[in-house]
Amino acid sequence: MSDFNHYDTLKVSNNASLAEIKQAYRRLVKIFHPDSNQEITDNEQIIRVNAAYEVLSDSKSRFNYDEKLRHSQQQFHQVRQKRAESAQQHHKATRKTRKDVDENVEEWLRLVYKPVNRILSTILNSLESQIDELAADPFDDDLLDEFQDYLASCREDLRDAQIKFRSLPNPTSFAAAAAHIYYCMSQVADGIEELAYFPLSYDDRYLHTGQELFRIAKRLYREAQESVT
Repeated sequence: MSDFNHYDTLKVSNNASLAEIKQAYRRLVKIFHPDSNQEITDNEQIIRVNAAYEVLSDSKSRFNYDEKLRHSQQQFHQVRQKRAESAQQHHKATRKTRKDVDENVEEWLRLVYKPVNRILSTILNSLESQIDELAADPFDDDLLDEFQDYLASCREDLRDAQIKFRSLPNPTSFAAAAAHIYYCMSQVADGIEELAYFPLSYDDRYLHTGQELFRIAKRLYREAQESVT
């Protein structure tokens, strides 16, 4: 079927009478025929006008053409409808995906980041006061016992933080924050083990190394917070 609509070519409606079609045909022929108007000559347009008139001036040809035109228009509308439905489904799927992503982020922040954040903050901010108490007399058995109890409590809290951290996969948007938290916990674990050697040897180097590891952990902790805000 031609890409050109015969009714549009003759500039008549689909319900035009035979007389209206003939009148339109004569008018267009006069416009485009070189013998009538040499300034406006369009051979292709003349061919389309003649083809349109040939089909629409014959009742049987016109009926067949109208059926094909209706079928073509129906297909066009069906295609448009399918595209619209597909676009709508895609939009709904996108909204659902975004909603799921948002819910996953909220869940991770609530169940993983915030509780782990609180535990790490407590561990990291408590070391200085513990070191100050121990400095009063590093060889005092009671102070050493309290220091070891403190380290045991830190281990338990850190283990709880590690379990919470592994309980949910981190959202892609917070991958950097999750990495900082992971390495922060690793530094804390190493720091605790270094500090634990002091009561066994009374070597200040273990205290200094443990404190340095905690300082690195604090930096990672801050970077994790900055990645989330």
